Amino acid sequence: MNDASFRFRQFTVHQDKCAMKVGTDAVLLGSWIRPEYARNILDIGTGTGLIALMLAQKSTAEIDAMDIDEGAYLQARENFRISPWFYRMNVFHESFQEFARLSRKKYDLMVSNPPYFHHASKPSEASRLNARHNDFLAYEELLEGVKKLLAPHGRFILIFPSREGLDFMDHAQSSGLFCHHIVRIRTRADKQEKRLIMEFGNTLQNLTQEEIVIQEADNSFTSNYIELTREYYISLSASH
Repeated sequence: MNDASFRFRQFTVHQDKCAMKVGTDAVLLGSWIRPEYARNILDIGTGTGLIALMLAQKSTAEIDAMDIDEGAYLQARENFRISPWFYRMNVFHESFQEFARLSRKKYDLMVSNPPYFHHASKPSEASRLNARHNDFLAYEELLEGVKKLLAPHGRFILIFPSREGLDFMDHAQSSGLFCHHIVRIRTRADKQEKRLIMEFGNTLQNLTQEEIVIQEADNSFTSNYIELTREYYISLSASH
């Protein structure tokens, strides 16, 4: 598989126009989410459209996606059009702030792989920088839009580096979004957690937690990770 495309079991993701390529974070998030109940799904900052496509594969929902970056928008549009679910997938070229201001829809499920890391060193390439950092979408603006668009019993699920995730959780609670579940992700069992998948809702309830370890000590994939991603990967050895 060349760098310009990435084949999954039921769809292909082209990524030649998009600064942020297919990565483990997006695959983890898309694999973990169970969207079967959702009728309307929104993917915020869709990039290549990977997460939206993963959710389309295992749901019957109408899926909207948006990205402020023109290359990402064109890439996602292309990937949606060649997928088996093109007839129920839409992508918009605009900022989330503008999308949230204009939209009258309510979403049962909202997802994001937020490509902005407060504590990460900034990359030099302009489009990659825009994709990775919150200069264009602050936490407060993201949360304001989510609160407006999320259905009363809807879920907002995203993946963050661990440090940023804890920061975001504090901001979310102050905005009236409450964390219901955390998935702590470790590369290996002897390593510190690398990422957090966090599920938020409009109501306060007990927080539940789980853990995913990606690799064994010999760098082979854990049975948990293989089972989690088996609906998507053709070959794990070819995908990492």
